[in-house]
Order: sequence, then structure tokens, then C-alpha cells
Amino acid sequence: MARIGTDIEQISRIEAALGRTPRFATRLFTAGECAYCDERGRPAQHYAARFCAKEAFAKALGVPLSWQEVEVVRAPDGPPTLHVHGTAAALLADRPVRLSLSHAGDYAMAVVLIEDE
Repeated sequence: MARIGTDIEQISRIEAALGRTPRFATRLFTAGECAYCDERGRPAQHYAARFCAKEAFAKALGVPLSWQEVEVVRAPDGPPTLHVHGTAAALLADRPVRLSLSHAGDYAMAVVLIEDE
């Protein structure tokens, strides 16, 4: 059975957390995700979308996960994809995962589809 997860977040809320808690980014995001987001004009917009992707993936899988086990990776000429590690990878069992990220105004959102084997 295919599973879907969605999440939406206020970008300003993530922006405030980044400013208030120095370890927020390194606790929730991989080094690669931090590098990608920090290179952008408004990093919080990209952090928020990645936060949503991790939450949406956990919802689709149906279990809580470690933040560092789920990583949003962006190829230079391709769409963002999810790379999963550790427990998340074992639970996924090689099923294909589709990811869609979006942001508009003060909101970011993600949709994750875990397809059947």
C-alpha cells in the first residue's frame, strides 16, 4: 500500500528558532543540508521546507525518526530527493520515495509519497 505524508510550517517560526537557538540547525539538519540552506538568500525558507520534508516522511512511514536519518539532497539540475539512513532506511525497505517541496509567503510545505514495493 502506498503511503503519503504532508507537513506545513511557518518560515518565520523556523527563522526565529535559528536565531534563538544556535544548535537548532545542526541538531535537525545534516551538514549538507545546512550548507545548502546557508548559501541561499533566505536560509530559513529552505530550512523550513526541509523540516517539513522530514516530518512528512515520518508521517508517511508511520513512526518517529531521528532528524539526521532523513536528508533532503538537491542535485544541481534535478529536483530535491530524500536520502534515508539507519533505522529509516531499514523501515523503508527499498521502496521508492517521492518528494515535493514548496514555499510561498511565510509558509513552506512538503508532500512525501512512499510507493509500494
